Amino acid sequence: MYCIVDVETTGGVKGPTRLTEIAIFRHDGLQVVDSFHSLVNPECPIPPFIRHLTGISDEMVQEAPLFADIAEQVLRITHDAVFVAHNVGFDFNFIKKELEWLGYDYFRRTLCTVRTSRKVFPGFPSYSLGKLCNSLSIPLNNRHRAQGDAAATVRLFEMLLQHDAHGLIPRNGGASIAVHD
Repeated sequence: MYCIVDVETTGGVKGPTRLTEIAIFRHDGLQVVDSFHSLVNPECPIPPFIRHLTGISDEMVQEAPLFADIAEQVLRITHDAVFVAHNVGFDFNFIKKELEWLGYDYFRRTLCTVRTSRKVFPGFPSYSLGKLCNSLSIPLNNRHRAQGDAAATVRLFEMLLQHDAHGLIPRNGGASIAVHD
């Protein structure tokens, strides 16, 4: 199992920054079998740069659940799955930080679609999600929103699975250990 994840946040991983949106698609290697999406109330103002980038405003998250309210769903849907994201260190470490603040230990095997794409599809001028999707003709709707970016990453991940001639993508599930590529 794999979980393709994207988050939107109030800033970088370090410090008191918080999640504002999360999208997770659980994938069995053939298709999406479950999904989870939610705006998240960060309990702090969203900086203007982030508001302009994502379109997520303080008003949009005012009535959204706190991360504590959705933590169990995040743990459930990612259980025994490889955690997949475009620039996985950002998304994984953000969720890990939020869960640690709630007293959870969070360990998952991870796979970075940026690094894997560089190996499977060498030679592109850029491996940013938007430019890579454009190069591979992957539709990317609602850019810089968790659900849109995660959906595009699902399509990218499926292409990586199809073209992974060197066995870069683990095929035997996600043991609950921390492995960072």
